[in-house]
Amino acid sequence: MKFYCISLKKNITGKTKYGREYYDYDKGIMTFVSPMQTLSLEGPHMETDRSASGFALFIHPDFLSGHSLSTMDKDYGFFSYSVNEALHLSEKEEENTIELFLKIAQEYESTDQHSRQILLAQIELLLSYCNRFYMRQFETRKVHNNSIIDKLDHYLNNHFDAQDSLRVGIPSVEAIAEMLNVSTHYLSDLMRSMTGYNTQQYIQNRLLEKAKEYLHKTDLSVAEIAYLLGFEYPQSFNKLFKKKVNLSPLEFRRSFL
Repeated sequence: MKFYCISLKKNITGKTKYGREYYDYDKGIMTFVSPMQTLSLEGPHMETDRSASGFALFIHPDFLSGHSLSTMDKDYGFFSYSVNEALHLSEKEEENTIELFLKIAQEYESTDQHSRQILLAQIELLLSYCNRFYMRQFETRKVHNNSIIDKLDHYLNNHFDAQDSLRVGIPSVEAIAEMLNVSTHYLSDLMRSMTGYNTQQYIQNRLLEKAKEYLHKTDLSVAEIAYLLGFEYPQSFNKLFKKKVNLSPLEFRRSFL
């Protein structure tokens, strides 16, 4: 499709395939698809199943030209979430969302000079609500999300303790997301919601904790520590450490003398 698609689906008996993944819709949930993604519906009675209901809003990128929403897929990370990271709505959230869809549909029938401006404002409001709903979903799934963070901590501990960075470098966000079986955008939004840091910042914080441990408890040189942590150049390590700690690695070490 050449369109953004924002959809609310209920009671669909078939399966939706997004890329290589499937999702069963047994309750009201929202999904967000960026342009040029492959979306298909598969099932024995998809066209005749009258229990299926919902809304789908298709937006061509040209309609967003010149507006802040023109970078919608970058500003709203959930357009890059996987299908198994869809937004599950509460009853009240679903009512509010349907009301917005209906208002957009009503405005779409208008043809005066204010229609585009109003439609863009309504779409932006819808997306802002979805941001709020996702934050609520992160909170209500705290137990599950904490298990993801625990797995991430376990992975980073093993990575740095085994000095894997010396061999493969600093763990990338992409590699960690794949290991945790989540999308990179979903993981960063989840981490920001739960810890106040995105995934990259969280990795850097854990890396700096290990760096401080080396500086305090070993006689390794700053260059040796940099290589152990996965830096190709010690200067990059020095720059990051100074930026985050407000001390150079040597200044930090001397503070313990």
